[in-house]
Amino acid sequence: MTTYHFIGIKGTGMSALAQILSDSGEKVQGSDVEKKFFTQEALEQKNIPIFPFSEDNVKEDYTIIAGNAFKDDHIEIKEAKRLGCTFYRYHEFLGEWLKQFTSIAVTGAHGKTSTTGLLAHVLKQAYPISYLIGDGTGGGHVDSEYFVFEACEYRRHFLSYEPDYAIMTNIDFDHPDYFTSIEDVFNAFQSMADRVKKGIIACGDDEQLQQIQAKVPVVYYGFGDTNDFQAQNVMETEEGTTFDVFVRNTYYETFTIPMYGDHNILNALSVIAICHYEDVKAEDIKNLSTFKGVKRRFTEKTAGTQILIDDYAHHPKEIMATIESARKKYPSKEIVAIFQPHTFTRTKTFLQEFADSLSGADYIYLCDIFGSAREESGKLTIHDLQKLIGQSEILELEHTEVLAKYQDSVLIFMGAGDIQKFQLAYESRLSNTIQQ
Repeated sequence: MTTYHFIGIKGTGMSALAQILSDSGEKVQGSDVEKKFFTQEALEQKNIPIFPFSEDNVKEDYTIIAGNAFKDDHIEIKEAKRLGCTFYRYHEFLGEWLKQFTSIAVTGAHGKTSTTGLLAHVLKQAYPISYLIGDGTGGGHVDSEYFVFEACEYRRHFLSYEPDYAIMTNIDFDHPDYFTSIEDVFNAFQSMADRVKKGIIACGDDEQLQQIQAKVPVVYYGFGDTNDFQAQNVMETEEGTTFDVFVRNTYYETFTIPMYGDHNILNALSVIAICHYEDVKAEDIKNLSTFKGVKRRFTEKTAGTQILIDDYAHHPKEIMATIESARKKYPSKEIVAIFQPHTFTRTKTFLQEFADSLSGADYIYLCDIFGSAREESGKLTIHDLQKLIGQSEILELEHTEVLAKYQDSVLIFMGAGDIQKFQLAYESRLSNTIQQ
């Protein structure tokens, strides 16, 4: 029996995949930097060993799975190649592993992680399943019928997969360090559609997805009356959002989700559509109402009279959606946006769009740009964004106490970098103030 060794096991996809293999009875270990990541708690709970990087971690009879962030000159990758180990990149191994199951890929520019989590939550109430969520969560089962996984379009990695089904939430221009235009992104998704074997569940309200050509049936969902699955009679309550679903203009069922905002209704509709297509009972689909969310997606906690929200939003449309959700859930409270741009290329490409999307908040704080390891810093600074916004302030890590003045407000910490350190610093200052 081989040992699966993960190089970069703390990555969100890698952590989830390691958990799946461990749950499936495989022997799993991994290596990474010693810095603490939110993904490692689940690995530790499952007693998956994590080592500092060293060529001594690699043995001849191991199967090596390397994270996509690591180049071929990494010490462990070089050692694996020298020893002749069976070697995969993350997306290559995942493409092979999912062939054992009825596989459902969840892809799109926005909403992948939330939708994957929602679908996994519903299906595992009814069947033994395996699932890989982009927040670092993974689960496996030796008798899995379905494999639900997040499929990322970055660098066209999702073209390593040939899923039975694909949910496509939207097509939008992002990752400007790789994609050259919206047409380039569309072409990647078209190539992905060509690889799907049984059916595609696509958002019919998305103009780009309306153009997708497929060899398999395409089921459309959305608010528009031309969709196969349509949401009507939306009502917001203290419990969340309730809506009726019509299947090809015939009433099907009423569902409730514990979230707010149109994007969350669309995510839920995609799950309802694939489950209906696979003959999952409506009563099982209604488990949507008990979904607890995924990590770093509108993750809430209360601090005195303030609501603190941690969210992964790092694209203008995601920022708008997150602020919309907060407005709908807390209509009487002021919204304070604390935003850390992620990568210089994305910030430069969407500078005006970021300014426009943040304007939906009542107060705006900006943190320094979080650069990526794959790019140079360039001349752009956070002040370039601040100039376009006008009424905004730069938040320094040492002075987060300024946020304490926004009593009875919602503070949204947004970004894909290390924005959490600003929230943690603020929470620490709050607790110190209380103790004093």
